[in-house]
Formats: sequence, structure tokens, C-alpha cells
Amino acid sequence: MSSHLRVAVPNKGSLSLAASEMLREAGYRQRTDSKQLTVLDDDNGVEFFYLRPRDIALYVGEGTLDVGITGRDLLLDSGAKAEEVRRLGFGRSRFRFAARPGTLESMGDLAGKRIATSYVGVVRRHLEEHGLQAEVVRLDGAVETSIQLGVADVIADVVETGSTLKAAGLEIAGDVILESEAVLVTRAGVEPRGLEIFTRRIDGVLVARSYLMMDYDIAQEHLDAAVALTPGLEGPTISPLRREGWVAVRAMVPREGAQRLMDDLYALGARAILLTDIHACRL
Repeated sequence: MSSHLRVAVPNKGSLSLAASEMLREAGYRQRTDSKQLTVLDDDNGVEFFYLRPRDIALYVGEGTLDVGITGRDLLLDSGAKAEEVRRLGFGRSRFRFAARPGTLESMGDLAGKRIATSYVGVVRRHLEEHGLQAEVVRLDGAVETSIQLGVADVIADVVETGSTLKAAGLEIAGDVILESEAVLVTRAGVEPRGLEIFTRRIDGVLVARSYLMMDYDIAQEHLDAAVALTPGLEGPTISPLRREGWVAVRAMVPREGAQRLMDDLYALGARAILLTDIHACRL
């Protein structure tokens, strides 16, 4: 058996490109041709397998592969013996019910209805949680037309803007079934050899994407107020400047709100405020 960590990556669909980009940022080789089924990264002790996103949780749950990147929706729908170990922050989507206007006023109205979906496992789980009995019809591909064709009374599908549903004469109804995004999965209760380094690299990418490095100069008398705004992760780096009574400060700051933070620091008297991207890190 291979001593390499065996990693499943989506071979197509909305998660594929973003997953490969994240792995490249983490320092791993990725395929250069979409026809490649595997890539061996011998230097890093990892072998990548490019599979249908819907199959990835099953391969990992059975122990055929060690770790995989897939959607939370696909993981839960599969019923595989795999578990989510990291949220990856891309491929976000919401699952909602939709029906003809006025036909689905509350969750209770789902009882006895025919619900068309590509995600039978997710919908059945949701119905069970609410103690509802309904017929779930599996359809692959676009489900919006199933009501018009008389196959279903309700659909359950990924909703982004809702414009596709509106065009089909449907409206969103009921609770959010599931908030999904790309996740890292492993076999339930098993930590394969090499997983710790792999997840540490992924964590480094997630932090690098969420934070920026901020540098600025400020008068010593305003330093405490400035540090309160930019505490960093383990405290900022503070260095004396040749200019009397001034110091240089360096700290990691959240990407979100960074421009507003620059405004606040400038108002405090900080100058030469710089923001730079972080390409990788280990914390």
C-alpha cells in the first residue's frame, strides 16, 4: 500500500478550480491537463485523485482514499462514513424549498407532497428532523421544470439569486435546508498518516486569505491606542524609528474591514500605513 497521503479532489464542477487553486497555494503539485486522473507529488508525500464530486465522500468513507475536498451538501447526501474536518471558505450555497406562489406557507405544508431534488439524502434528513412524511423524487440536473411537468409539487435545490426559480414561476419557501460550502473530509474516527501536515498547510492558506500584513509608523504617545486597534495574533512587532519619539508597528489584521482600520489609524496620527498580502503562513 502507498505510503503517500491519498487525496480526492473534484474533477469538475464549481468546486474543482477553487480546490486546485487552494492546493497549489498550499505548495502541492496539481494537474495541468483536465484529462489527468491522478497526480503524484512525491516531494510532499501526497497523491491526488480527481473524481466526481458526488463520489468523493464515499471513497473517503470506505477508506479507499484518506482525505477529500467536497461539498457539505454532497457529504451529507452520500450517507458515507466520512466526517467534515475543515471548512474551506469557498463554494458556498444555500438549499431551499421552492413551489408555486401561495402553495407552501409553512413547513407543515410539505406533508404528503412530492418533492423533487438532486439531493435526496439531504431532503429526507431535513424532513425526518421536522417529523414530516413526504415523497422525495430523485432528479439529476435541472429540477425547476419538474413542477410544471407534473412530476412534483415542491422542489429542493441550490439557490443563489433566485432568478432561475422566478423565471420558472416558483418562489422560495420554508426554512433554509442546508448552508453548504467546500469542506475537507476524512473517514470518521480515523486520522491517516500525513494528515496533520496536510491540514496545517491548508490552515495556512485559509489564514493567509483572511488576513493582511499591516505596517505603519506612529508617535510613541499614541502607540497604546494604535495597538488596541491592531493587536495582531500574538502581539504586534514594534521597532524604534530614527525619528525621535516614533515607532514602526507590524501586525496581521483581518482582511475584512482593513480599509476602515487604515482610516482609524490615520486619524490617530499613524503615517506610512501599508497593507500587503500574505501568501502563506504557519501559526
